[in-house]
Amino acid sequence: MFWTGELIARTAPVRRRVAPPPWASPLAGKARAAYLGMAIGDALGASVEFMTPKEIQHQYGAHCEITGGGWLRLKAGQVTDDTTMALALGKAILSAGHVDALAAATAFDNWMRGKPVDIGNTVRRNLIQFRKTGHPEAQPSEHDAGNGAAMRVLPVALATYGQPAEQVIAASRAQAHVTHHNALSDACCETLIFMVQDFLAGQTADQVRSQRVVPLIEQFPIYAYDRKRSENPSGYVVDTLHAVLQGFFATDNFEDCLVDVVNRGGDADTTGAIVGLLAGAYYGYDAIPKRWLRALDEITRLQCEKQAEALIELSRGKPAQPADQTP
Repeated sequence: MFWTGELIARTAPVRRRVAPPPWASPLAGKARAAYLGMAIGDALGASVEFMTPKEIQHQYGAHCEITGGGWLRLKAGQVTDDTTMALALGKAILSAGHVDALAAATAFDNWMRGKPVDIGNTVRRNLIQFRKTGHPEAQPSEHDAGNGAAMRVLPVALATYGQPAEQVIAASRAQAHVTHHNALSDACCETLIFMVQDFLAGQTADQVRSQRVVPLIEQFPIYAYDRKRSENPSGYVVDTLHAVLQGFFATDNFEDCLVDVVNRGGDADTTGAIVGLLAGAYYGYDAIPKRWLRALDEITRLQCEKQAEALIELSRGKPAQPADQTP
């Protein structure tokens, strides 16, 4: 005769252990939040791109909803070149298994052939030059200090997470120099990548400011950001980073951070995308307002989530998904 407990043990169905979703790990969850933060900041800021703070205030009071519109006449939740170029780069990295300049240049060229909703002048000019020469590195130029390379650094930050600093820097320049071969652009891109990686590793904002931002300003004093509030920031990478750093370090939550930066106007889709990826990596997925997640274009949201997970897997040394299975 069996005891009741023995009978239950022998007749109960066997429960198989189900693997948690990829974002259940803190690292993958923050990577996912960084990608979504980038896209949300892009979509939020695009509505007020090229407007001044006073114009935004007159029209919106405070712009804090993803509504579309703007000079590009976007649908609500639609993103611009900031996000679509990052996704194109991420796909190229996953296909090659690492950050490769020629793969990045080819991906950007294919992206441009697809007639994107927006494209920067420096990006266009140097991609046309790539078509002519087949060489994936633009010539160094003091005039190419725009923010077009900085806006798409996130795939590199995730794919090189955990690698030695010199490898991270080489990867950053491999993608950046396709369109922006400039020392100020390089410094911004590398600082952003290391900031993201530090946040993924659990560093505090104060630690990251001390470890990454202070050395940047020591090397390039022009990046000192704690003087006058940066409003109506242009596409100049210095203006962009001033607005991003001011907004990030002056706020203490994801929503306030993005609202602060995009309401400065100017190149608001790019400042929004960059501060969004930093805020996502720092505050995590649960900090993202659900209304913004719902408002984001669903295909874009799924692409961002899938690519973030795949790039983190790649950084762990696991095989990348085939290119036709990634967004």
